[in-house]
Amino acid sequence: MENNQLSVKYQTDAQFQPPAPASDEIDLRELFAALWKGKWIIIATTFLFAVAGVLYALSLPNIYKSEALLAPAESSGSGLSKMAAQFGGLAALAGVNLGGGETSQTGMAIKVMTSRVFVEDFVNKHGLLVPLMASKDWNLASNTLVYDEELYNVETGQWLREAEGLRGPEPTLQEIYEQFIKEVLSVNEDTKTGFVTVSVKHYSPYLAQQWLTWIIEDINQVMRERSIEETKKNLTYLDKQLEKTAIADMQSTFYKLIEEQTKSLMLAEVQDEFVFKVVDPAVVPELKSEPKRALICVLVTLLGGILGIGMVLLRHTFKKD
Repeated sequence: MENNQLSVKYQTDAQFQPPAPASDEIDLRELFAALWKGKWIIIATTFLFAVAGVLYALSLPNIYKSEALLAPAESSGSGLSKMAAQFGGLAALAGVNLGGGETSQTGMAIKVMTSRVFVEDFVNKHGLLVPLMASKDWNLASNTLVYDEELYNVETGQWLREAEGLRGPEPTLQEIYEQFIKEVLSVNEDTKTGFVTVSVKHYSPYLAQQWLTWIIEDINQVMRERSIEETKKNLTYLDKQLEKTAIADMQSTFYKLIEEQTKSLMLAEVQDEFVFKVVDPAVVPELKSEPKRALICVLVTLLGGILGIGMVLLRHTFKKD
């Protein structure tokens, strides 16, 4: 009897239960049916994007990259701060300040190499303005650059672009620096080994190799000249301090400092690879580095397919509503 009452009670409760909410799940059959119905739209969109991707990839010029591996050169021409730890105590007795700790010559050279002053001097020194700012391709058969006729007239040597703001027809120094740093020069230092990889990109593989060779030579020359100038100033300063002191110990200290600085000056004047020693020199690249035409075609084709699917689903949603 009790079991019958419980059964009746459960049935009554079930009758008064609220109806289940409508499912928010996507009907996969309906989705696939809509995609199949609009398959020609998807195919046509994907095909058009694939053709456009191929044409765009083929229109891009080849870019070649030349690389060189450099090692920090062990140079002693780093200024008075190198002897500060050894002679700082004795020099302090006479009120002479030898300065703080030694700065990294390699780190300084990398910063100088990517600075505005170095890039501007480099471009002007080697006459690279036109090949850098006006070229758009390279002719393999004649080994000549192809210039943009809308920017530069090769026959007259005139820049043809329209002036905009403070920028006239001829590229400004800021434009030269931005183009060189963003599109041409790349410097990467391995913090574990200390090796530095420098690379140059250009339409011409021969110019890429030549420019990179010049960059390595110029940065060594610039840092060497800076060290020579600094060392000469140090020697002048030490000579003046030597004349002012009559303390025998301090005189001995100054003589040692002058001897070290003289050695540094001598080494700086004879070392061509002052900051960087070339481990693996720059060579003419035989294969292009950019563009990745196959990847561009695949990505553009996928974009077309996704866009086609989106158009079909959007169309189906509006019709359904």
